[in-house]
Amino acid sequence: MDQIRIGLIGCGGMMNAHANRLVTMPQVKITALVDTTEGQIKSIKTRFPVLQGCTEFADYRQMLKAGVTDAVVISSPHTAHFDQIMDSLGAGQHVCCEKPMVCTIKHAHEVVKKVDASKKVFLLSYQRHFSGGFRYIKRMISQGLLGDVQFVQAIQCQDWLRFTKGAWRQSKALSGGGQLNDSGSHLVDIVLWVSGLAVESVAAYADNFGTEVDINSALSLKFTNGAQGNISVVGNSPGWWEDLTFVGSKGVIYSRNGKITHVNAETNETSELTHTPDVGDPDRNFVNAILGKEDVQSPALCGLRVIELTEAAWKSAEQKGLPVLVPRVQV
Repeated sequence: MDQIRIGLIGCGGMMNAHANRLVTMPQVKITALVDTTEGQIKSIKTRFPVLQGCTEFADYRQMLKAGVTDAVVISSPHTAHFDQIMDSLGAGQHVCCEKPMVCTIKHAHEVVKKVDASKKVFLLSYQRHFSGGFRYIKRMISQGLLGDVQFVQAIQCQDWLRFTKGAWRQSKALSGGGQLNDSGSHLVDIVLWVSGLAVESVAAYADNFGTEVDINSALSLKFTNGAQGNISVVGNSPGWWEDLTFVGSKGVIYSRNGKITHVNAETNETSELTHTPDVGDPDRNFVNAILGKEDVQSPALCGLRVIELTEAAWKSAEQKGLPVLVPRVQV
């Protein structure tokens, strides 16, 4: 394949970040733009003049029938992801999808099976998998340098309530859920991916602040190895802050808004991670995986693990914090 023809499904929001990376790759030609709102297509064409010659579609199914693409990037409202993923894979397309992958465990299992059956590349756009800092923490844990993980703490604060007011993210029919299912999806994913732990049960509370969806969520976790943890997603904070802690039998790692500190429990020595370069990005990994040059770094299984915990947390919050077992089927 000399050049990969890519169609963009959903031309607002995060698609600008994907387009910004894809237009720089000589192996890629963006050939189609899909959006139900004509103004979004016009806007992305204005920002990226190289896209002026792209074919426009109001319906992604029309694009799939047209045969003008080899792969698609999906950045649409969350509840649209499932059909778009399944139909695209069914049409022989490679798929890169924005988070969350889907909004129900049932749909996640169907996507995983479809990806396996299609033999096509599927990548879920969790960009933190390419972060040098998070890869360092994952390596420390997987190599046993932190010992047995005993406690995990993660909090994410964002002015989500105010900035998504009146937009589709606060419509449950389109978003499938609130902040936990949106930016919080990144936090849940990175806790699970970095630690390598599986959650046994979750007790959760949520505050919707009068909206249709969760804005603030507090999750108390019990992992299958006996470790404990907390995940807090705060959507009514006046600014951005993210804080993660991984406590092990041999030490602790703190990530404070990207600043990473390791404390050795045996020597009490403290060290700070000064510079660990990132290792690419989701779009580059997607393209290289199609070309057979790289393995996918954020597969569909990550999306399944995230929605398993998220759906259980929603159920617990509906039951006023009663613990709910997290279903985890081996795939």
